[in-house]
Amino acid sequence: PPGALDGTELYGELSLSGQLRPVPGVLAAAVQASRAGHRVVVPASNAFEARLAPGARVCGVPGLLPLAAGLSGRASLEFAGAATLPECGWSGPDLADVRGQEAAKRALEIAAAGGHGLLMSGPPGAGKSMLAARLPGLLPPLADDQAVEAAMIRSIARDPPPVERWRERPFRAPHHGASAAAMIGGGARPTPGEISLAHHGVLFLDELPEFRRDVLEALREPLESGTVSIARAAYRVRFPARFQLVAAMNPCPCGHAGEPGGRCRCSAGQVRSYLGRLSGPLLDRIDLHVKVGRVDYEALRGWSAAEASRAVAARVAGARRRQHERGALNAMLDAEILQRACGLGSREHQLMSAASGRLGLSARACTRALRVALTIADLADESRVSEVHLTEALGYRGVFAPPPACHA
Repeated sequence: PPGALDGTELYGELSLSGQLRPVPGVLAAAVQASRAGHRVVVPASNAFEARLAPGARVCGVPGLLPLAAGLSGRASLEFAGAATLPECGWSGPDLADVRGQEAAKRALEIAAAGGHGLLMSGPPGAGKSMLAARLPGLLPPLADDQAVEAAMIRSIARDPPPVERWRERPFRAPHHGASAAAMIGGGARPTPGEISLAHHGVLFLDELPEFRRDVLEALREPLESGTVSIARAAYRVRFPARFQLVAAMNPCPCGHAGEPGGRCRCSAGQVRSYLGRLSGPLLDRIDLHVKVGRVDYEALRGWSAAEASRAVAARVAGARRRQHERGALNAMLDAEILQRACGLGSREHQLMSAASGRLGLSARACTRALRVALTIADLADESRVSEVHLTEALGYRGVFAPPPACHA
């Protein structure tokens, strides 16, 4: 009848048999329809996904004949409201599993508290990947709007999150052979890449220098802006990409530079070439640089209980509450608000001036060091940044240079 489809949007793929097949991006479509005050009809297999949209009115139908019967009045179309999702906590690996590596754990906590990027350098088997995999468990659960945004991106990529992990932070760990299109997004039909699939979560890049140079350089703008723009001849699209970068690398091509016993046989030139694959501008955008040494057997066999993720997450949540009052995480804090929040005195300014000259810090690196120092102060529940906080923060602005143990 006339007007039966007024205010109704229909999505799905019609098969030759008249059945409706599921399509990607239904959640994003349902969100936009809800904002416009429209109801949506989708394939039955897409119905639950569409109902995740706040305020949605969704009807799932298996095929064209039931839809026609409903529109003609011979049957009824049931439009259900938004789905109610259960609260869920972190179900991934626990920080208590990591033995030793107290300095790296401290850096991981600071990264979690302030939303900072983290680069770990150390030999194979030192625990870099274990530490990275435990970062999402230190972060607070996704808020409703963040969960919807992250799920919308995964819906477009044909990978909707399972219900039981709805509020967990995304954790993406692409292989170092990934292409620029896989990382950034694109294709004949534009789809989000790994950096967008990590939106509101963690992007872990293992063996960082092994990634292609164009892939690494393409990360620079999203790290600053939180979005990625893709321009092709047939389209122009922008995806959100507010991710937290965690990267790991070996200190040299063989991975054993600086270790006792002379295991490393890389020349100084080989090490310089290996480290030179990482540009200064990219390293400048990673707030925390930490060396992860090999753990000896005595630390591994110890039975003393290590601190669990839950305890660290509680401190992270407290620090983030302070940042919420400022309006943004410290990693994204405006420079003017940053200076006011730090409250540096003359001694702190002198320390920053001396460190800037000695370490050759850029203006961006100085600002990022202040952001890290403010996060350290937040974790200590201090109202201003002191020399102690600055000293620790500056210690994370490492420069990866060929160690003296390497052979010429």
